[in-house]
Formats: sequence, C-alpha cells, structure tokens
Amino acid sequence: MQQQPFSLEAFIAWGLELPLQAWKWLTVGSGAMQAAVVLGVVLLGWLLALPLKQAVRARFPGGMEGDLPLPRLARTLVRALPAMVSALLAAAAREGLKLSGYGGVLLDSVLTLLVVSSVIILGSSIIRSRFWRRCFATLAVIAATLHVLGILGPVMQVLDSVGFDLGGTRVTLLVLAKAALLLLIFFRLGGMASIFVERRLEGVSELTPSTRVLLSKTARISFYVLATLLALNSVGIDLTALTVFSGAIGVGVGFGLRNVFANLISGLILLMDKSIKPGDVIEIGGVYGWITELRGRFVSVVTRDGKEYLIPNEDLITSQVVNWSFSDSNVRLKVPVGVSYGTDIKRALKLMEQAVQGLPRVLLSPAPVALFLEFGDSSLNLELRVWIKDPQNGVANITSAINVAILDVFRAEGIQIPFPQRDVHIISE
Repeated sequence: MQQQPFSLEAFIAWGLELPLQAWKWLTVGSGAMQAAVVLGVVLLGWLLALPLKQAVRARFPGGMEGDLPLPRLARTLVRALPAMVSALLAAAAREGLKLSGYGGVLLDSVLTLLVVSSVIILGSSIIRSRFWRRCFATLAVIAATLHVLGILGPVMQVLDSVGFDLGGTRVTLLVLAKAALLLLIFFRLGGMASIFVERRLEGVSELTPSTRVLLSKTARISFYVLATLLALNSVGIDLTALTVFSGAIGVGVGFGLRNVFANLISGLILLMDKSIKPGDVIEIGGVYGWITELRGRFVSVVTRDGKEYLIPNEDLITSQVVNWSFSDSNVRLKVPVGVSYGTDIKRALKLMEQAVQGLPRVLLSPAPVALFLEFGDSSLNLELRVWIKDPQNGVANITSAINVAILDVFRAEGIQIPFPQRDVHIISE
C-alpha cells in the first residue's frame, strides 16, 4: 500500500477531530462506563486512604520529621497511599469488567498511571539524590507512556537485540538498564541498612569508639558488595564472566587510584591497631586538635580555634604523630621561668609549686615539681613541671594560667624576673 504524503490540512483536521472522537467514546457505550468507574475508583481510593494515613501517623507519636530511614519511609508511604489504594481498586475493577465482557482500555491506562505514580513516590524515599530521582521518575513516565501506547514490548525487544557477548552471557542494553536500576535500588537499601547498623552500634557501650567505627565501615562495605552482586545476578549476568576483565581493571585501578586505596587501607590499619580513635588529641604537621571522626579516606581533626583539618589516613601511617591521649590522658607540661641571680632559689622553687596548686586543671597527684636547671647569661633558669588530664581542653590556656599565677606570687614576694642585659664598652681612639 502506497504511503500517503504528509498533508498539513489533513493533520489539522485529524487534530480537530480527535477531541470529538474522544468525547463520543467517553459518552457512549463502554467508554462512559469506564470513565465512571475510573472516577469512582479514584474517589474511593482517596477516601479509603484517609484512615490508613491516620494509622501510619499513629505509629509515630513524636512526629515523622527527621532524616532517619523509618520516619522518612513513613512520610513517603503517607503520600503514596491514595495512589496505591486507587491502583488496587482499579485492578479489581478491571478484572470485573473483563468478567462482564467489557473492554478496559481507559481503566488499563489509569491503572498504569497509578502504579507509576506509586513507584515514583516510593522511590523518592530510597533515592536521595535529586538528579537520580528525576532520572528515575523520567524513565518511569516514559515506560508508562510506551505501555499505554502499546509499544513498550517492541521497544524492549529492540533494546534486548543490541548487545555483546561476555563469556557465556549475552549483555544487552535492556540488561544494562535493568542492572543500573537494580544497582541504584540495592545501593540505597544497603546504605539504609548500614545506617541502621551504625546507630545500633552506637548504643553498645561495651565497644570502644574505634571498634564501633571498624564494625560500621565493614558492614557498609559488605552491604555495598552484596548489593552489587545481587544486582548483577538478578539480571542474569554470570559473575564468573567478569573475571575476564578483572586483571586489566585491577591494574588500571591500581595505577589510577593508588592514593585512594592507600588511604582506605591505612584507615583500616588505624582502626585495627587502635592507634588513632575518635576523641584522641593528636599533633601532626603543626596541627594540634582532637579527632572527631574517622572516615574511609581521611581523619577529621578539629583545633581549638574551630578549624577542621581533613588529614589523609596515609599521612597518619607514614608520618610521626604525637597522640597526647593514646594510652593515658595525663600529660606533663614544662613551664620555664627565669629569676635574677640574687634570688633565694630554694624559696623561689617552693613558691612556684605553691602558686599552681589552686588551679583547677593542675593535678595534685603527681604533684607539681620545680627544678633549677642551669645558670643562664642573665638569669637563673628554673622550670615548673605540672600534670593535667584533659589535653583536649587546650594546653596554651593552662600554660598561660600557670605563668600568671607564678608572676603574681613573685611580685608579691619581691622576686624579680630579669630581662636580658648586655654590657657595651666604648673604646675611644
């Protein structure tokens, strides 16, 4: 049959006639009955969803706000209940129409739209990224549109015909699309499961902070590996076929991501040997602060002035690190003091020890000790050694308080702290 050439007049006439044909179909025969059924299904679904929403909200007396998985899933379920209930009613009505001998073209289309709407709403609680959420919604709408138009099957056949052989497995565009979708879903479910495990581990007081971090990171990695295997296995990809590329991929990853994997392995080593843990006070490369969090690639260190340094794990393995609270939180401070040559040394040493005994952060056991170190150029050099047990609260501030206390006592007792002196001899010609 010869194809008719495109005619703008015929296209305009078809566009004008289409609403009239649709109205005629909706107002006569089975079309009118299907339209009434659709309207009743949507209205009844909305009414039946109201008590179900109240039942879900009753399970959360404190409200469903927050970013935890269960409240977020409950909020999503409340939004999806009208579409889900309407979809169930539409499916039942369609089967009833089929048993009565009536077609259900309109009802089929509405059922497809309701199912897609429910899937999109439920997917919003699993897919957190706005970009991937929009991609998922767009693909769902396209699939629903193709199904309503009756061409979803042919399109899937075309996608299934384009591919390549990987070992003994046929990998097509349709298989890759299914694998990507399942991988996204399983990854999100794995992330939610790992968050649940982390929060449960936080409530176990018998575990040390480093052990909790190690267990949570191990659980997260295990969930992600399991999600990948499940996604590939669900679409029929033989996992043994992937060994064909494992060598080349391993070499490429080894060269391209060497530093990344070095930091990951270093992080696991730090967690296992417990040399660095959250709450420790460390000093590395001129950075002094306490560790707030251990990540897979770096360690977060917050200083006294509020700066947060992200130090790679590899640096903590290969560099010299001063851990002020590794095995014992008690730290000894050394405060140098100089007095004039005419000072009674024994009395000055005793006054220095007594001056700091009233400071709240200075420990009385071990007791403060003052020592006479050497004869300086302009002074007798003394040193006061004190112990503190909270280096995370700062070292410079307690050193300043010690200096102020010693200065007040020396001034009250008439002990002079000399300044450098130089004798200049002028020889005339």
